[in-house]
Amino acid sequence: MRKFIISVNGNSYEVEVEEIAGGESKRPAAPSVSPTPVAAPAPKAAPAPAPAPKEEKKEVVVSDGQEIVEAPMPGNIWKIEVKEGDKVKAGDILLILEAMKMENEILAPRDGIVASINTTQGATVNTGDRLVVLD
Repeated sequence: MRKFIISVNGNSYEVEVEEIAGGESKRPAAPSVSPTPVAAPAPKAAPAPAPAPKEEKKEVVVSDGQEIVEAPMPGNIWKIEVKEGDKVKAGDILLILEAMKMENEILAPRDGIVASINTTQGATVNTGDRLVVLD
C-alpha cells in the first residue's frame, strides 16, 4: 500500500492505493477508499497592495444665486450629460449615478446655467457630495 495526499477543489485528502503486480490484485476488487481530510498547507501571504491615493475633493465655492446639486446616495458617476456653460431647464438630466446596479438620473432642480461640474466620469461619490453648481 502507498499513501498519497490528493487535493480536490482546495480540500486535501489522504488516500491509500494498492499496487498491482502482474495485473492482478492481491485483495478483492472492492475499492476501500476512506478519504480523511488533511490540513492543507497554509497559502503564502501575498504582499499587501499599496493603498490607492485618495481623491482630493476640491472645495466648491458658491456665490449668491447659485444652487448646488448634491449626490442623493453613494455610488459611481456613470455618465456626465452636461458641460460647464450649458443652459439647462428644470428636469433636464445632468448626470447619471450608478448605485446598486441601477442607473439613477440626477436632474436639474431649476432652470439655469451649469457653472461648474465638481466630479468626473467614473468617480465614486458619497451622499451629499457636491456634483454640479447651477447659476
